[in-house]
Amino acid sequence: MAKAPDFHLRHWLQDRALRGLIWLLLRLPYRWRVPLCGWVLSRIIAPLAGYRQRIRDNLALVLPDLPPAEVERIARAVPDNVGRTVIEIYSGPEFIARAASHPLTGQGVAALEEAHKVGRPVILVTGHFGNYDASRAALISRGYRVGALYMPMTNRHFNEHYVRAISRIGTPVFPRGRAGLADMVRHLRSGGMLGMLVDQHMVHGEALDFFGHPALTALSAAELALRYDALLVPTYAVRQPDGLSFRIIVEPPIPHGTPQAMTQALNDSLEALVRQNIDQWFWIHRRWKGGNKAGKTASH
Repeated sequence: MAKAPDFHLRHWLQDRALRGLIWLLLRLPYRWRVPLCGWVLSRIIAPLAGYRQRIRDNLALVLPDLPPAEVERIARAVPDNVGRTVIEIYSGPEFIARAASHPLTGQGVAALEEAHKVGRPVILVTGHFGNYDASRAALISRGYRVGALYMPMTNRHFNEHYVRAISRIGTPVFPRGRAGLADMVRHLRSGGMLGMLVDQHMVHGEALDFFGHPALTALSAAELALRYDALLVPTYAVRQPDGLSFRIIVEPPIPHGTPQAMTQALNDSLEALVRQNIDQWFWIHRRWKGGNKAGKTASH
C-alpha cells in the first residue's frame, strides 16, 4: 500500500518535466523547435530511458541481417522522429497549417471522397509511423468529420495534457474502452470517420504476422468496419527529408472479409511502408511480446 503515493508522485514529476520541456520548446520558432525536440529525445532521453536498446532488440528479432551501422542509425533516428511528432502535435495551429498544405495522394482518395459525399462511415487506420496525426489534420482541414480513438496513458496527469493537445487538432476524440464507446458508435452511425492506431501489442489480440513474426493485434478496426458497413482505409503521413513536411497517403479500402484477414491486410500495408521508411516507425514498442504464446500466425 505504501508504494501507491510514490507511484503517483513519480507520474506527477514526469508530467511536470514533460510540460516544462514542451513549454520551453513552444517559445521557439516552429522550424527550430521541431528538430530540437527530436534531438533532445534522441540524444538525451532515449539513451537514459533504454529506448535505443529496445530498438536494437526489436531489429535483431525481425531484421537480424541489418548491418550494425544501419541498426545504430535507426536507433538514433527513431526517437528523433518521435520527438518531432510530439512537439508537432503540441504546436496546434502551426502543425495543422503545415499538414493541411499537403495534397492527399494514393489510390484510396477517390473512395474516401465518395464516402464523405454520401455519408458512409470510414475507419481510417494508421500506425505509430511518421506523424500519425498529420493525416487526421489534413482531412479535417478539408471538411472531413474525423474522430480519433486514443489509448489513455498510464500517467493520468500527462494524459489530460495530451488529450487537450490532440483535441486542438480536431474533435471528437474517444478514449478506448467503455468510456468512449457510446459516443464513438453515434459518430460512426452518423456517417463520421474514425482514426485508429492498430500497431500496439494487445494482450487479448489475435496473433497475426508482422515482419514474419506473430504479433498480438486488435481486430477492433475490422470488426467496427463490418458492424457498421464502414470502409476500412489505411492512411499514413510519411515524413519528408526536410524533417518538417509530409506525404499524405490514402490507400485503397481493405475488402470486407473475416476480421482476421482484414487485420492481416492492415499489418501487411503498414509493414510494406515501414520497410521503405524503416526509421519512421516506433520500434520502441514491445510489439512482439507474447506473440508466440497466442497461437499460430495467420497466413497471408
